[in-house]
This record gives sequence, structure tokens and C-alpha cells, in this order.
Amino acid sequence: MRMHVYITRVTAPSIASSRWELYRVLAEPLRLRLLALAAEEELSIGELAEIMGEGQPNVSRHAAALRQAGLLADRREGTRTLVRLAAGAMADPVVADALGSGRALCEGDGSLGRIAKVLQAREAPAHEFFARPGRGKVDALPAEMGAYLAALAPLLPRRALAVDAGTGDGRLLEVLAPLYERVVGIDRSEAQLARARERVAARGYENVTLLREELDSREVRSAVGVGADAVFASRVLHHAPRPAAVVAQLASLCAPFGALVVLDYVRHDDETMREQADAWLGFEPAALRRFARGAGLDDVHVTKIPEPLCGDGPDRHLPWQVMVAKKKGTDNG
Repeated sequence: MRMHVYITRVTAPSIASSRWELYRVLAEPLRLRLLALAAEEELSIGELAEIMGEGQPNVSRHAAALRQAGLLADRREGTRTLVRLAAGAMADPVVADALGSGRALCEGDGSLGRIAKVLQAREAPAHEFFARPGRGKVDALPAEMGAYLAALAPLLPRRALAVDAGTGDGRLLEVLAPLYERVVGIDRSEAQLARARERVAARGYENVTLLREELDSREVRSAVGVGADAVFASRVLHHAPRPAAVVAQLASLCAPFGALVVLDYVRHDDETMREQADAWLGFEPAALRRFARGAGLDDVHVTKIPEPLCGDGPDRHLPWQVMVAKKKGTDNG
């Protein structure tokens, strides 16, 4: 019988086999800088090389030394390798001190400030992709679908307000508008919102407000007020340069006891989806749970969507999943 042994690469405070080895690994200034940058944001080797002004082979070599010492964790994402500070590494006082020194070096050479530029570069393909004008007619749903949804609406215990974050051409509005008393659709692309307005007008949705804004803008906060009963983000997260930060923004729009619903892809290896402005090739369910809990959400559930339900678009071959999580609140009853 052949026995298969699987070994995961994430180590944490097994941090170096001995203390002198840890000091040796941290004696290189470039590694201190790399460690500080990886603590700030999960970054690919190529992005780190750009930020640090170093060659990729050199950065990869130093990252490997830090990973072997248990200070960095890495993961494959298509053809990219992304690294981040290993969980629990900061608990070691030597590592914490090294991070402080590395951060000072990065502030001094300006590399810390270059992270924002790299994150903007991640987002640029999505901006360009969604700025393209829409083509064709508004796709049709069964004529009676809205009536079916309106009939289900009274079964929802909380349906005063729903938010559709990244509403795009407004497809999800077809579902939300008959269910909720008020719906706010948010997008940054005027081209996409033009399609959504056409859809809203064609369907006669008088309870829908469309905003061309960032999620954290004053206008969005004003429209949402004390919070939404449900916030939806359908196939938005894989376009975000910082998905964890986006989940936190979405969670902040939820009212106490409100729900966040994120529909996105399971992790896959189809690099051609980058042509659709995908910054990430899906997410492991554990990553979605981590994002939700990091945003202060509770009662997190991740469920795979059956393939026949995934439409007929260019992403129909990908595995889809939905995460539902609840915002904590105070029950005065």
C-alpha cells in the first residue's frame, strides 16, 4: 500500500530551529524590509520586487529564507506566488523588533508608500474593463418573476433596505427590487450604471436609488443611514485589490443583525479570467470566513453553488460559492 503524506507550508512560531539561526536570517536589511512589507499587505513576489526596486530572483530567494524560518507564509494564486507575514510571528519579541526596524527602513526608502501604487495597479484592469460601454438589449427574465418575488417578500423578517454593492448593469436589482422596500445600487463605473438605469426604467423600479460612488463615501453613508438589512456583493470581491478591506467596508453598511451576502468564485486556476479584469482567481472558503470574522461578522456560512445555476456567461465554467454572515447587535427584547 502506498502512503501519501501531505505537508502544508504554513509554519509560525516554530520560528527558526534555534535562536542563532533566527538572528542570522534577520541580519540582512533586505529581509527586514521584505518582512515589513509582507506584514503590511499580502503581496506577490513581482509586486515586492517592484516596490523594493530589486530583481524578482533576489526577492524570491530572500522570501524563501524567511519562509523556511517560519516568518512568512506563501500561497499560489494562478502563476503568482503571494507572501504574507506568518500567523503568530509577531508574538516573538525578536521578530516584533525586526519588523519595527524593517518598517523604519521602508519608510526611509519610500517603499512603504509604494504599496498603494501597486494596489492601484491591481485595480486598473477592472476600471478599464468596466468602463467599456455595454452592448445589446437588457436581458429578459420570465415576465412573472417579479410577481413571484413580491409574493415571497413578506416572508423576509427584515426587508426595509438592501444594498447592491458593485451593481454593474443591475442584474441583481431584478431580484432585490421586488423583495425590499428600498434598494441602493452602488458602482464606480458610469458605463455600467447607464445600463442599470436603463434596466430600472424598463422595469419601473421606483424604489431603487443608483449611486456612482465609493463604498465609503459620504453619499453612500447618507443613503444607507443606520444600515441595511442586507448588503449584497455579487462577483465583486475577485476584482478588489484588497478583498479583506472590501468585506470590512461592506460589513460597515449592515445594520445590527443585518446580513452580508457575498457571491464569488471558489479558488481556480483559469488565468484567462484576468482578461475579465479579475485580480484574484477566486477564494478558498476559509479565506472568505477569515475576511468576515476580521470584519466583526458572526454566524458565517459558505456554500457552493450548483453548476447549473451559474448562468451562461464567460464565467459559467468556474466554481461559484456564496458566503452569508451576520452583523452583531444588541437584542433588547
